[in-house]
Amino acid sequence: MADRYLLSIDNGTQSVRALLFDLNGNLAAKAQIPLQAYFSEHPGWAEHDADGYWDAVGAACRQLWRGTDIPPGAVAGVAVTTQRGTVVNLDRDGRVLRPAITWLDQRRVGRRKPLSLLWRTAFKLARVEDTIEYFRREAEINWIAEQQPEIWARTHKYLLLSGFLNYRLCGRYVDSTGSQVAYLPFDYRRHRWARAGDWKWEALAIRAEMLPELAAPGTVIGAITAAAAAATGIPQGTPLVAAAADKACEVIGAGGLAPHIACLSYGTTATINTTSRKYVEVTPYIPPYPAALPGAYSTEVQIFRGYWMVNWFKEQFGHLEQMTGAQRGMAPEAMFDQLVDAVPPGSMGLMLQPYWSPGIRIPGPEAKGAMIGFGDVHTRAHVYRAILEGLAYALREGKERIEQRSGVKVTELRIAGGGSQSDAAMQLTADIFGLPAARAHVYESSGLGAAIAIAAGLGLHPGFDSATRAMTRPGRVFQPIAANRQLYDRLYRRVYLKMYQQLQPLYRQIADVTGYPEQL
Repeated sequence: MADRYLLSIDNGTQSVRALLFDLNGNLAAKAQIPLQAYFSEHPGWAEHDADGYWDAVGAACRQLWRGTDIPPGAVAGVAVTTQRGTVVNLDRDGRVLRPAITWLDQRRVGRRKPLSLLWRTAFKLARVEDTIEYFRREAEINWIAEQQPEIWARTHKYLLLSGFLNYRLCGRYVDSTGSQVAYLPFDYRRHRWARAGDWKWEALAIRAEMLPELAAPGTVIGAITAAAAAATGIPQGTPLVAAAADKACEVIGAGGLAPHIACLSYGTTATINTTSRKYVEVTPYIPPYPAALPGAYSTEVQIFRGYWMVNWFKEQFGHLEQMTGAQRGMAPEAMFDQLVDAVPPGSMGLMLQPYWSPGIRIPGPEAKGAMIGFGDVHTRAHVYRAILEGLAYALREGKERIEQRSGVKVTELRIAGGGSQSDAAMQLTADIFGLPAARAHVYESSGLGAAIAIAAGLGLHPGFDSATRAMTRPGRVFQPIAANRQLYDRLYRRVYLKMYQQLQPLYRQIADVTGYPEQL
C-alpha cells in the first residue's frame, strides 16, 4: 500500500490547494491557486464567482500533476474540504444562477412574517426570540428569496460550496453531514435534515427537494466523471469520499480525537474546538457543529475574522518586514516574530478585545473590537503583539466555556492554521493557556483531515481512529514559561474578562448613533 496516495482538494478563502498525502500522513505533493477572497457590489456584501471556484480546482489539480512524479493513477481516492457557509444556487441543468454568497457576507434580510404562535410562544418561554430572529435575518436563503425572487424561483438545488464541488466531480447532488455549517434546516443533534414540522422549515424559505443528499464522513459518495477527469486530470472512476468542512477536518488533521484535546485554528476565523461523542451546547441553544468523525460533535468557539486582524496589520503596517524578509530570503512569519520578540509579554499593558464582527450571544449583536491601555511607550510592535495576545485570551475564554459546559478538562493543545507557523504566536499561546502547545506536524491540517476520511472510507486504515493515529502526530511543542504564565493569568482575569462587560454599553451607544452594526 506504500504506493497509494490520497488526494485532498481544499478550497479555502484565500486559495484552492490540491494535496497528495501518503498513508502515513506525509504531504507528498502540493499545488496552490490563489483566490480573490471576494468581491463586493455593496457595503457588507461578499460574493465570489462559483464557476471560478471550480476553475481553480481544475487549475490546482493540473498544476499538481505537472509538479510531481507521482502518477494520477496512484490516487486511491479523492475528498473535498471547503470553507464553511458559502452557498451556490443551481438551475435544473446544474448551471450557476448567481455569484456564490461567501461566509464573509454580512447582508441581512428584512423582518419576515412571524412564525406560528406555537413556535413564538416556545421561543419566548426559552428566552431565545432574538437568537431565532438573528438566524432568520442572517440566512442567505431568505435574502435571495426576498430580494431576488426570480433567481429563487429558478433554483433547483441550493448547495454549500462543498456540495457544489462534489457535484462537479461526481455528477451527484450529495454532500457530507460534516460540512453542514450554515443557515440551513439541518438537525445538528442527529446529523440529518430537520424532520417535517421543525421550526427551521418555517423560518427558511426553502423546500426539502432543493437540498442535496447527505452522507456521513468516510462514505464513498460517487466517482470522478469523464468531464471532471478532463478538467482536473484525476482518472475517471476514482472514488470520491465525503470528508467535512475545513475546520472539522483541521481538528482531526491535528490529532484532535478526544474531548481533552483542544485544537486551536489560527486562520481567517480563529477557533477552538474539541471533539466529543456527547452533544454539548457551549452557548445555550447554539448547537455544536458536526465533526469530521462520523456521529461526533465539534464543540466550537470562534472569533470571527480572528487572524484577519493579523493580516490587516501586516498589510497596513508591515511593509518593512515583508520587504526585508524578501531581501534576506526569510519567511514573513520569521520577520514578524522578530517584531513580537522586540516587546515584553503583556505588551506593557496594551490589551485587545478581538470582537471585529457582531454575533448572537458572546459577543452580542452590538459588538466591536477594542484596544485599551495606550501610552507613549507603545509602538507598532506592541500593537502587533497585543493583537496576538488578544486572540489567545479570547480563545482561552472559549476553552473555559467548553470545559464548563462539557465537564471535561482540556489538558492538551494542538495548533493549526496559518498563525501556527509563527513561533512567537505558539509560545504566547502556551503562556496564556498555561499548557503545552503542539504545532500540527503538517501545515495543511485540513487537507490531512480530508485524507484521513479517504483512508478510513476506503479501508486503507481500519477506521477513523486508527487512520488519525497513524497519520497525525505532534510537531514542535512549546512549553509555557512560568513567569509569562503568571503575568498573563493576572491580565486575563483582572482585565481581559472584564473588557466586554465594561465596554458593551458603549458599543450599544455607538450602534445607536451610527447605525452600525445594524441592531435586531
